[in-house]
Amino acid sequence: MDDAPNELAAYLAERLGPALVSSRAALGELTIEVDRNEILPTLEFLRDDSQCRFGCLIDICGVDFPEREQRFDVVYHLLSPWQNRRLRVRVKTDEAIPVPSAVSIFPAANWYEREAYDLYGILFSGHPDLRRLLTDYGFEGHPLRKDFPLTGFVELRYDDELKRVVYEPVKLMQEFRSFDFLSPWEGMNTAVPGDEKAGEAVPRGEKGAKP
Repeated sequence: MDDAPNELAAYLAERLGPALVSSRAALGELTIEVDRNEILPTLEFLRDDSQCRFGCLIDICGVDFPEREQRFDVVYHLLSPWQNRRLRVRVKTDEAIPVPSAVSIFPAANWYEREAYDLYGILFSGHPDLRRLLTDYGFEGHPLRKDFPLTGFVELRYDDELKRVVYEPVKLMQEFRSFDFLSPWEGMNTAVPGDEKAGEAVPRGEKGAKP
C-alpha cells in the first residue's frame, strides 16, 4: 500500500501547526482541513515548499451541509506534477463569513470562486470581480444549495421568433417514464429487432446444433 499520503500528512502536521485542523488519507489521496483564516498562507506554502510543490490548482468547489452551523465547505483540489501527487484542502464557512480569495496565489481561482459564489452564495474577500458567472444578472438565490426550491423561479432563454431574451417560469420538461429496472444480467424478455430467431432451438443434426 502506498504510504505517501500518510507521510505527507505527518509532514504537513509538523509544518502547518495549528493551521491544520484535521487530515485524512483514503484511496491513495490526502484530504486536509485548515483554519479558514489560514487558507492563504497554507496554499502559498503548499505551492512553494520543496517537499510539496502543489503548483497546479485543478478546481475550487462548494459543498452544502444545511444542518451544520457552518454549512459550507470550500474545497481546493491541488496537483503536484513534480511529485505526481494530489491534495484536497477544505475550509468551513457560512453564508455571512467570507473566505479569503486565493486569486493572489493561484490566478486560476478567479472563475472558480465566482462559480462558488453564484451557485452557493459563498463569499470571497479580496476577490477582484466577485459577480455571478453562470446564472443571469437578475437571478435570485443560489441553485446548488440543498434548500433551493425546484419551482417558483424564472429562467431566461433567447426566443428566435421574438429575436430577444424572454423570461418564463421554470418548467420540468422530462415526461414521466416507467422503468422496469431489470438487472443487465437478467436480460430482456423481448427479442431485439433483427434478432427474433436468436431464441429458437436449432434442430439436432443441423449446423450449429449440439451433438
